[in-house]
Amino acid sequence: MNILVTGGAGFIGSHLSERLAERGDHAIIVDSFDPFYPEEVKRRNVRKLIADGGATLVEADIAEPGQVEARLGNVSIDAIVHLAARAGVRPSLERPLDYARTNVEGTLGMLELARKRGINAFVFGSSSSVYGDSTPTPFRESEPASDPISPYAATKRAGELLCSSHAHLYGLTIICTRLFTVYGPRQRPDLAIHKFAKLMTEGEPIPFYGDGSTERDYTYVADIVHGIESALDWAIRSPAGTFEIVNLGESETTSLSRLVEIIAAEMGVVPTLERLPAQPGDVQRTFASVDKARRLLGYAPATSMEEGIRKFVAWYREQPAA
Repeated sequence: MNILVTGGAGFIGSHLSERLAERGDHAIIVDSFDPFYPEEVKRRNVRKLIADGGATLVEADIAEPGQVEARLGNVSIDAIVHLAARAGVRPSLERPLDYARTNVEGTLGMLELARKRGINAFVFGSSSSVYGDSTPTPFRESEPASDPISPYAATKRAGELLCSSHAHLYGLTIICTRLFTVYGPRQRPDLAIHKFAKLMTEGEPIPFYGDGSTERDYTYVADIVHGIESALDWAIRSPAGTFEIVNLGESETTSLSRLVEIIAAEMGVVPTLERLPAQPGDVQRTFASVDKARRLLGYAPATSMEEGIRKFVAWYREQPAA
């Protein structure tokens, strides 16, 4: 099959595109190479895959649907995995209009592409941030997710609602995957684990927000890719008009203090902390119930935090910047 993967040159998208090629599908990668982090990093993610013929690259901005349509041409598309987004809670506080354009208008543009071209199967990469700070843990998909506390979270929840309405009105089969703090090789350089590893390497202090008690459900990228792949297969085989939301997490939590300890131990350093106030928009705890994903998709996360950090650090040390 030809699978359109938006954001396919990014962290998660490049791993997914490789997995699709491994199983005999072809990834049509749509990516704008937004300068949020260096373009060359993303190009390196997919260079070999494209050279080997496992993927095709289409450079286009999802918030410009006419541009996407024109650059896709008449290529046949069997399903869409929509991962492209302007990411990050903290930057969204400074640039909410940019987040609305990419994450809301861009998602609607991709849904319209699916509707116009008769592409029935659609997977949307959402976020655990939609649960906000008032949802009981572990987070379950049955909770209303009606109180996101950052522009980023609000745009992701808006994307889910747009997906729901398109499934209802136009018969698309859509599954929204709420991703919980993904990490691993190729992780974006602005995210905590990558940033901490870099600062430890350079002997610089680590920005340490709050008292270290905040907890995240860190999920290794291979487990996430398995979940998204299973969600894609579910969407392809399910009846028209079906809509679901599932959590994809590790279903375990790690505190900020413990995270720093694990990375420092793996890198063999004694970290220096720069203690800072808690950040607006950050939730205290994320914790996924994955019961629904297990039942619906056969999802089975298998990578411990210690093993995942070991694999990340091994990859990090091989990178030119390291």
